[in-house]
Amino acid sequence: MEKVKAKKRKIDILVISDVHLGTYGCHAKELLKYLKSVKPKMVILNGDIIDIWQFSKRYWPKSHMKVINKLVKWVSKGVKVYYITGNHDEMLRKFAGFKMGSLIIDNKLLLELNGKKTWIFHGDVFDVTMKHSKWLAKLGSQGYDLLIHINTFCNWVSVKMGREKISLSKTIKNSVKSAVKFLNDFETTTADIAINNGYDYVLCGHIHHPEMKTIKTEKGQVEYLNSGDWIENLTALEYVNNEWTLFHYDEKDFEHDEHEEEDSLMMLSDKEIFNQMLGDFKIAV
Repeated sequence: MEKVKAKKRKIDILVISDVHLGTYGCHAKELLKYLKSVKPKMVILNGDIIDIWQFSKRYWPKSHMKVINKLVKWVSKGVKVYYITGNHDEMLRKFAGFKMGSLIIDNKLLLELNGKKTWIFHGDVFDVTMKHSKWLAKLGSQGYDLLIHINTFCNWVSVKMGREKISLSKTIKNSVKSAVKFLNDFETTTADIAINNGYDYVLCGHIHHPEMKTIKTEKGQVEYLNSGDWIENLTALEYVNNEWTLFHYDEKDFEHDEHEEEDSLMMLSDKEIFNQMLGDFKIAV
């Protein structure tokens, strides 16, 4: 019996951040399932998509390559894709303003959506550690990746024992006062600047903390949105019918989906996938 392709959800704008391709903690397979289930008109990659800090030739699974291939296919089909640079892919900041087909690289993005001014940027500019002790931030990033490694093993054991998965990093961040203060300070600082500039919405990533809330100050209010990450939370922001929603990945929702568009990639090598990507880029240009 011929399989019927599942209908893709139409999205006006899709925002993802902090994917960290090239690291062990990246949930590339889950992200790919999600990307294959939607049909966006515009895609905003809000920083730390490829983790250049920790990139190693020894670790680049096929699933990571297929995520890149999916994004390239969107570009080749004319979907406008904005790559907003973050700290882990800061090497791309020297290419700010670069355009190739419908792909645009920049450090921030300003949009007017339904008459509302929307400011989109990664968020590391407000990170004091990033400004003054980049080596410490990189060291912390390696420690975070190790913690994700340990967490993966613990969850494997937990599932085998019939228990629910846990997040060690979330538990630690929620229990350490300095970490909680950092999140609060980040949100407050971002909101203050957005309000001072007359923005209605501000969209960030960076802190791996998905959020949608109204922040009020003496000078006004702003809608603060954070797309989270694809390491712990597996979240994205979706804009449909003039409204923002926060998507949370749930494996149960994808158990019976049949998206066959990229199934042929399973039989290809990384080199063949790369060559296919180059062909798509030529089409895009």
